[in-house]
Amino acid sequence: MSAPATLAMVNLDSGDPRQLTEFYAKALGWKIAMLEDDYGMLTSDTGTSIGFGRVDNYTRPEWPDPESNKRYHLDLSVDDLRAAEKEMVALGAEVAKWQPNAERWTVMLDPQGQPFCIVPKQS
Repeated sequence: MSAPATLAMVNLDSGDPRQLTEFYAKALGWKIAMLEDDYGMLTSDTGTSIGFGRVDNYTRPEWPDPESNKRYHLDLSVDDLRAAEKEMVALGAEVAKWQPNAERWTVMLDPQGQPFCIVPKQS
């Protein structure tokens, strides 16, 4: 059976689209396709795209508070977990204080506080 749709791209809410577009462009090595104050978009070599749109009155979520206003969660695969942690911190992320499974992945917070995980690539 054929699906009626395919995913064109993912758009994520942001308090500062420019900041997140630049952060994730460096973190993923993707190209910036659009960069404005209210919207930014990244594209990969495989055609996948992520957009970041401004949301007025954006507030930073609290991790791991389930009542907080978390808007998304990305998992990024990496070759070396500990080396990637250091690289992400250098780009402006922080290692979250609460780590539910630190031996298998690391929960990071992007520059606007949204959690994302870095996970070892599967061989």
